[in-house]
Amino acid sequence: MDPVDGTRRLVMVHAHPDDESIGTGATIARYAAEGAQVTLVTCTLGELGEIIPPELAHLGADAGNRLGPYRITELAAACGALGIRDQRFLGGAGRWRDSGMMGVPANASPDCFWQADVALAAAELAKIILEVRPQVLVSYDKNGFYGHPDHIQAHRVAVAAIGVAASPDPSLFEDQVPPWQVAKFYATAMPRSVAEPAGLPYWVPDDQVTTEIDGTAHLAAKTAALRAHATQCVVDGDRFALSDGRWQPVLGREFYTLLAGPSRAGAAWEDDLFAGLDDF
Repeated sequence: MDPVDGTRRLVMVHAHPDDESIGTGATIARYAAEGAQVTLVTCTLGELGEIIPPELAHLGADAGNRLGPYRITELAAACGALGIRDQRFLGGAGRWRDSGMMGVPANASPDCFWQADVALAAAELAKIILEVRPQVLVSYDKNGFYGHPDHIQAHRVAVAAIGVAASPDPSLFEDQVPPWQVAKFYATAMPRSVAEPAGLPYWVPDDQVTTEIDGTAHLAAKTAALRAHATQCVVDGDRFALSDGRWQPVLGREFYTLLAGPSRAGAAWEDDLFAGLDDF
């Protein structure tokens, strides 16, 4: 990995609190336990999330707008469960607001993430990349995996930030800031062969998946992280549900599509996000 200290460094860029646990919790817990430096960048506070427990309904956007600050505490607890020691909000907590699902009036709010200036948001993420110097960055594909505007915007910002970090503009950063090239860029993915038997509605064709991370040894950590997001998730044993009430399994195997960087030849999926980077 790093020619100086050999540390694996991974940056996860997620749209809202709980996204890190639902889609990548086992991966995060595994790499953190193995000694990798995992940095989580969360783009919004998730202010428009649908609140499940009736006793917490008073936190909603239509009842005091206190959900965002509350979800900061949930995210801190989830990070503790997963072993994340470095969690940051893009541009600072509350810089950009949750945009809501595609097509709702909140998409037009000037302070929402969907309306963020991509160059400005990318500069904020590039600052983190230049500080952390990760070999690997994970976010979403160009469709945000399932079409949520904040997920789509996170992809756009991540792509732009990788470019900015590789050639930093002195007008945006301190003079002489050394550039950094992220070696591998991944999007979260769910292969159809896994999704359909589990009754999951969102998937990509298996041939678009490049990487499978086995985090089954860290299912307890992922489950604890999901429980920490109590406003958004209900956990029952080895399954969980969001506000739609549809139960889905807590998966220990998590999947990714390599968008940029060295790939392994052949048809087999990678089993390591850092594969091929031993000499990086």
